[in-house]
Amino acid sequence: MGTVVAALVLSGCAGPQYTYVRDDDGETYFKVPAAWREIDRKTLDSKLFGDPDSATAQAQKQSNWIVAFDAHAQPSVDHLLSGPSGTEDQPFVFAKVHKLSESEQNQVSLNVLRNSIGLPVAMSDTDRQQLEENPENPFKNFELLADQVLPAQEGVRGVRSVFNFQLLDGPVQTFDETAYLSADGTQISTLLIRCSATCYRQRATEIDNIAQSFKVKRLLNQ
Repeated sequence: MGTVVAALVLSGCAGPQYTYVRDDDGETYFKVPAAWREIDRKTLDSKLFGDPDSATAQAQKQSNWIVAFDAHAQPSVDHLLSGPSGTEDQPFVFAKVHKLSESEQNQVSLNVLRNSIGLPVAMSDTDRQQLEENPENPFKNFELLADQVLPAQEGVRGVRSVFNFQLLDGPVQTFDETAYLSADGTQISTLLIRCSATCYRQRATEIDNIAQSFKVKRLLNQ
């Protein structure tokens, strides 16, 4: 599955202001500043799915559409969870559309949406404590900053959560995650925006603009 990208060109001699991104079906879409650079697709696939020749990676590619953009001058897929050391952090945007299996469709809930990107967001206090005490867990000091169940529109349900994690011993990272369940219940679309806590506060308006642009059209089986 590829990305369809179009730039909005302003009047006169001005360059494009935004890059508009949508999945192949044209049902999930959002925008990012035009200066932000897309992460190479093969590099992104390899990072998230593993060896492209493996059966597991092939299956993952069949059920997931992914794309990422980095505002950093030297974009890298490694900025997905934390920024580069020694330089000022910049926002990183990651989007995923996941086609649900029948079993997954039967288990969908708002908490499944909150956890759809793979980060441990929604869990019981007991599970959270056990996770925090696990020395192999890289995500520490979870803080939920905001959580909003979005108004349902034409059967599409969604939730937006903003939270902090400290990855290993690095600086606190803020994640802004929006997830939607399609009207027919067959796929989850998720947008994740990451930046250091300081970066997020400084660029909150810009980041919110991106998050607000993330939409899913109504999908119904014929």
